[in-house]
Amino acid sequence: MPTYAYACTSCGHTFDAVQSFSEPSLTECPECGGVLRKQYGSIGVTFNGSGFYRTDSRASGGDSGSKTASSSSAASPQTASASSSGD
Repeated sequence: MPTYAYACTSCGHTFDAVQSFSEPSLTECPECGGVLRKQYGSIGVTFNGSGFYRTDSRASGGDSGSKTASSSSAASPQTASASSSGD
């Protein structure tokens, strides 16, 4: 369950509350009874490294495409040399 940060607009009291997604937001300050406001901060996910897609999801697909291109280019010089030696 996510943890939400709340702050009172009247007295400035801040606290965290663990609530499910289906629960309604808190509206009343437990200290003074004032109006609460949700506080939004930075998210807790960071992506480190040279690249997410390059290293994680395209590793197997990208390698097979480059091997196919090199093998087809290697086959064409052999065919050309075979046809020239046949003359």
